[in-house]
Amino acid sequence: MFAIVGILIVFGAVTGGYLLEKGKLAVLVQPSELLIIGGAALGTLLIANRVHTLKKIAAGAGGVFGALLYSQARYLETLKMMYELLNKARRAGMLAIEADIEDPATSQVFGASPAFLKDHHARDFVCDTMRMAVTGGIDPFEMDQMMELDMEVQHRSATEPVHSLSALADSLPGLGIVAAVLGVVITMGALGGPPEQIGHKVAAALVGTFLGILLCYGLIGPVSASMSKSMDDENAYLYMLRVLMLCFIRGNPPIMAIEVARRAIPMHVRPSFTEVETACRGPRTGETPEGETETAA
Repeated sequence: MFAIVGILIVFGAVTGGYLLEKGKLAVLVQPSELLIIGGAALGTLLIANRVHTLKKIAAGAGGVFGALLYSQARYLETLKMMYELLNKARRAGMLAIEADIEDPATSQVFGASPAFLKDHHARDFVCDTMRMAVTGGIDPFEMDQMMELDMEVQHRSATEPVHSLSALADSLPGLGIVAAVLGVVITMGALGGPPEQIGHKVAAALVGTFLGILLCYGLIGPVSASMSKSMDDENAYLYMLRVLMLCFIRGNPPIMAIEVARRAIPMHVRPSFTEVETACRGPRTGETPEGETETAA
């Protein structure tokens, strides 16, 4: 939502300032310049990237205009789900959760968090790690190294579309210059004609440079930066899961693992201790579900 508002502000401010100076809006409408810049940009994107990266770019760019994936509610839901999973393993033994991690789609524990099931990166990260814990015989330090390796590979894969889109943004001013140079070439061919015609062609050539710079710094660059922040949010979410599972594997009780994981959550989405305890264990004795003390009848 904010991304859409931001784009409207950028283009609205630029257009509004231009019109305030009594500029003619029709002059900025240059389909040929857009074709040169847009077509060349698309071509360079196809040359530099493989199909799987292009799909990630499309998905990541679409996610920029969607809701925040890793909100406080998402973290609370995940902590509650993991508490139930770890509590089940502690009470009935690690083998009790084998069915859950082997087929998470049919698991009642994982089913309580649809967002987690849809997030195949996080789902596989948890299931693969807990599968090794069920197998046993692995030192917690080695398990931590394995999770760190998994996170590093996932983060590297996730940042591929960001780097590609950043490279595209950096190329747009140059492509705008290409369009402007072609416009100048056309203008040179029209020398000797009416001054109005020459002026129109010069203006069209300059629009190419203008569009390249505007698309770079006003659209593609910010979208790339937003995608990068989304990748950081995903990495922070996986780090929270890593801390949680490692704490449990080291022999700590589930509620201790949940509290350690809570403190690994970024501050702007970190739930309070009371919120996590209420989500996992329910309200304290003598309190209503809303956290208000009950009064005697």
